[in-house]
Amino acid sequence: MSGQNEDVPGLLAEVWRSWAERGAALGEEDWDRPTRLSEWTVRDLYAHVAPVPEQFAGLRAMTVGGPAGLTRGADILRAFNRPGGLAHTAAGQIAELAKETARATEPAALIARFGVAGPEALAGIADLPPGTVVAHQLLGPVTLGALGEVALMEATVHLLDLIAAVGGPAPAEGALHFTRALLAEATDPVAFIEAAAGRSSEPVLPIIR
Repeated sequence: MSGQNEDVPGLLAEVWRSWAERGAALGEEDWDRPTRLSEWTVRDLYAHVAPVPEQFAGLRAMTVGGPAGLTRGADILRAFNRPGGLAHTAAGQIAELAKETARATEPAALIARFGVAGPEALAGIADLPPGTVVAHQLLGPVTLGALGEVALMEATVHLLDLIAAVGGPAPAEGALHFTRALLAEATDPVAFIEAAAGRSSEPVLPIIR
C-alpha cells in the first residue's frame, strides 16, 4: 500500500489469531447471537471471514507474467464498491454463502482455520513477493500484495463487528491503523480531506458496503 511499510501478512496472521482466541472463549449460545450485520449470526460472521487454506495455496498456480491492472488494496475496494460493482450485485450471494458454510462447518473447525490452517497456508506463500501478479477470476490480473491488504482490512472490519456482538478488547493497533489508512486511500482525496476537515458536507461515507 502506498506510503505504508507494514508487514501485511504478519498483521493478518495476528488478526486471525485474535479471531481464534475469541472463538475459543465463546459459549455454545454465543455462536447464535445476532450481529449488527442483520443477516448474520456470530457463526455466520466466522464462516464469512474464516480463511480458506486452499485458496491461499492455489495462488501459486495462478501467478502470471505481465502487469497487473490492480496493484493496491484501494484499487480493489474502488472496483468492488463502485455503482454496479460486486459489493452491490453479489451481496446476496455472499451472505447466503456464509450461511451455507456456517451450517456445514462446526465452530471448532472455523476456529482452527483462523488459528492453524490459515496461518500455515499464509506461511506457505511467504516466498512470493507482494508484487507477484496472479490471475484472479473476478478481478483479472492483480498483485498478491493488493489481495493481502484487502484480506487484512476485511478481517479487521469484521472483527469490530464481532466485538460489537460479543465484547472483548479492540483489534491490534497496527491492524486498525492500516485499515483506517486503506479505507481513506480508497476515497477521492479532496472530498475526503474537505469532509474530514469540516470544509464540506459532501457525503463520502460509507467507503465500502
